[in-house]
Amino acid sequence: MYRTFRNPILPGCYPDPSICRVGGDYYLVTSTFEYFPGLPIFHSRDLIHWHQIGHVLDRPSQLPLDGIRPSGGLYAPTIRFSQGVFYVINTLVDGKTKSGNFIVTATDPAGPWSEPYWLDDASGIDPSLFFDDNGRVWYVGNWMARNSQYEGHTEIWLQELDLTTMRLVGEPQVLWDGAVKGAVWAEAPHLYKTQGYYYLLTAEGGTAHHHAVSVARSKRITGPYEANRGNPILTHRHLGLDYPIVGTGHADLVETQSGEWWMVLLAMRPYGGYFYNLGRETFLAPVRWEDGWPIVSPGTGRVEFTYPAPDLPDHPWPVVPARDHFDASTLALQWNFLRTPHAEFCSLSERPSYLRLRLRPQRLSEQTNPSFVGRRQQHIHFAAQAVLEFKPRTEHECAGLALIQNNDFYLCLVVTRGVEPVVRLIKRAQGVEEMLAEQTIDTSRLFLKVEGHAQAYSFYLATEPNKWRPIAEDIDGRILSTPVAGGFVGAYIAMYASSNGLPSTNSADFDWFEYVGLDEA
Repeated sequence: MYRTFRNPILPGCYPDPSICRVGGDYYLVTSTFEYFPGLPIFHSRDLIHWHQIGHVLDRPSQLPLDGIRPSGGLYAPTIRFSQGVFYVINTLVDGKTKSGNFIVTATDPAGPWSEPYWLDDASGIDPSLFFDDNGRVWYVGNWMARNSQYEGHTEIWLQELDLTTMRLVGEPQVLWDGAVKGAVWAEAPHLYKTQGYYYLLTAEGGTAHHHAVSVARSKRITGPYEANRGNPILTHRHLGLDYPIVGTGHADLVETQSGEWWMVLLAMRPYGGYFYNLGRETFLAPVRWEDGWPIVSPGTGRVEFTYPAPDLPDHPWPVVPARDHFDASTLALQWNFLRTPHAEFCSLSERPSYLRLRLRPQRLSEQTNPSFVGRRQQHIHFAAQAVLEFKPRTEHECAGLALIQNNDFYLCLVVTRGVEPVVRLIKRAQGVEEMLAEQTIDTSRLFLKVEGHAQAYSFYLATEPNKWRPIAEDIDGRILSTPVAGGFVGAYIAMYASSNGLPSTNSADFDWFEYVGLDEA
């Protein structure tokens, strides 16, 4: 039967995808920036259906995110497999105690993964690994051009890696500085060996609207590299700001066991104007080889929303329930914290079948690790709701739901205390807070809901299931988009609690949380 699939294959903030195949199994990782745990790892057997099996960096000792700025942290991982070992190489950007490129390893992609091996002599970002068939291993990354000719002039460079010592050996060699004259931010390099050549796949043009994918080849891994005359082999920058898929770039290639080639890449879906609250998402496109060069999305040259499925057996996974009742002993894999947690601020055991958040002085507006448990917004149309049990003791204490882009752009629906307990909707934009709505409440158990329809976000509360009353409707959600807030991440929806700068012994209990995508099938 003729099968198709629909892009994106990973909706929501899953940028900078990297993929590898082991037999009939495919593994994919993406960037996570300031969020913890770091680098979600997904498993698929058909390239269409993916399920998360863990995080590469899930221990505080692996990931020092303390004080990391918004959109700092973990950039652009690469995953590779060789001789029974999985390797992920990555960059930690602007860390307060540690920064730079590092490698972690595992024999099981679900973990545990090793502590980082830091490559102190590897500068730049976007590292990748290439395992040659002669047994040699190569590091390839980017750095600022040694003879810079313009702002954003970067080079792709190569150096051999000794796996026994996890150190670079020999001399670094510059391979490439972009396909287009004056190309900015040549980055995201990956090497492949096929068709009798070494192929160097890179991104250029920046990670926004002018993003592009280019390719060069050489008979020798150290070069010189010949540019494809068809470069860039993929970009949407010429299709206009109103095109439904923009910013295509940062790609990785994989060959299936049936001999097909496919590309995973990032792109954005603007809506309500040129705004993309979901951030940069993971897409999949077919690749065909012609005259020794890869052709992306043959026939159109554009990333499409639908394609014929890969020639692989269909392999769906069990559907993750929309509602999390917090019955497990650990948080489900879709949940994240902001920065590395060092204090035990959440518990699934103190009150069974509830998620308890302790109120702490840390605020959402600070570059700290607040009492925050969040997940990505993954749909243009969605509904999220939760049941909260909380009694604020002072006007400084609050708990509820937050929709956040970064610490200066968010919306919060929280229970707090004025003269008496109230629910408030608070907007923070460009670092300035504003109360949009307030309602008095007379119960400590509340149902809270936010519904998003494109850029209109509406907020509701109830004291009984499904008996919603509006707090505020059609609030402009564009402050949750990257073009407004800046940075590299998409919007998150979180359970949140704070004592706003003062000590507290109070806590907030969430009975369940539900997220449902309302987009068309």
